[in-house]
Amino acid sequence: MKKIIVAFVLTLFSASLFAQVTIGQEAPEISLPNVAGNTITLSSLKGKIVLLDFWTSWCGPCRAANPGIVKLYKKYKEQGFEVYAVSLDESKKKWINAIKRDKLTYTQVIDVNVWESSVALNYGIEAIPTNFLIDKTGKIVAIDLEGAALEKMIKSLL
Repeated sequence: MKKIIVAFVLTLFSASLFAQVTIGQEAPEISLPNVAGNTITLSSLKGKIVLLDFWTSWCGPCRAANPGIVKLYKKYKEQGFEVYAVSLDESKKKWINAIKRDKLTYTQVIDVNVWESSVALNYGIEAIPTNFLIDKTGKIVAIDLEGAALEKMIKSLL
């Protein structure tokens, strides 16, 4: 019986360590390299509305979502909207090719540790695409919004 209780407590403890962040919480810091190899931090965008977008080059739904994100970025970037896209790709070459093909001009960073990355674990990423909308103070205000709902929330925050 003691073994079962200990296993249960350990399971709860480990799950809480890697639980997905929640609305109202400060967005955990991310510090990853961009295409040029320069480290870009999420906190460097504080003061802007940020869409934190987790994706990969091989993910069909991620790639299908990219044109909509590009459109929102072009429409609202001058008003203080930014995108910080985290790729969980193993291949930098495929990631860079996808950026070029999809004409992604917003901030792109990569974590080649994929699902074992500390960033994916900190944010509780279990599937992609996954996104978090972050307000000007750095707090998460929405999770997994898309389309008209995402645009409406961005407009309300600007």
